Amino acid sequence: MAISLNILPKKRSQEEVNLIRFLIDCFGYRPKELGVFWIALTHRSMEFDDESKTNERLEFLGDAILDAVVAELLFSKFPGNDEGYLTKLKSKVVNRKTLADIGERMNIRALLKYNASRQVNISSLEGNAFEALVGAIYLDAGFETTKKCIQNHVLRKFVDLNKLLEEEIDFKSRLIIWCQKKRLKFSFEIEGETHVLGAWEYSIQVNINGRDFGKAKAPSKKQAEQLAAQETLKLLGEI
Repeated sequence: MAISLNILPKKRSQEEVNLIRFLIDCFGYRPKELGVFWIALTHRSMEFDDESKTNERLEFLGDAILDAVVAELLFSKFPGNDEGYLTKLKSKVVNRKTLADIGERMNIRALLKYNASRQVNISSLEGNAFEALVGAIYLDAGFETTKKCIQNHVLRKFVDLNKLLEEEIDFKSRLIIWCQKKRLKFSFEIEGETHVLGAWEYSIQVNINGRDFGKAKAPSKKQAEQLAAQETLKLLGEI
């Protein structure tokens, strides 16, 4: 029986093959439709009459998706920290410099469509295009798939998340990251609470895998935990 040529798979162009390989390598994602990804890689300097053909709207969407994914990750990673602290960490992960670095490491410029005759900051364009690609994956596959791509591929392959956070965060969180990275059980144990001359004093002991490490006293639990974590990091040779 003759096979209709209409049902034979369409042969991909080299440009399409390169895009698919890029998405698999950088995001761990095989696209269903390529159209939205070409838009994600098209900067407004190309001067289309129809702005929907450039990546600004997708950049807006991807920015929101990234915020949600990173917020959920930090919410789970730091269960004892407040909203202000988590906001500070999130801004460290999704700021313009970090996104531009990710775009550069992915070498997005090799696929990016922009007007090279105009003065543009290519690093900034790569960061924006990265966000647009996140938005494109969301439209192509939904939130859960996009979250897995970011957490399991982007953050692991192109961002040293622990190092990035350690540059800004406090001693307690640094110790938590260190223990989680090495899959060690840890706890901040209250050994004593005393009230002397109208002031409280808390004694905190750090325990890692059943062994006692740093210990400290302070007028608040939070401060005592910080001091005990700092002492522990010193004992571990991490500071």
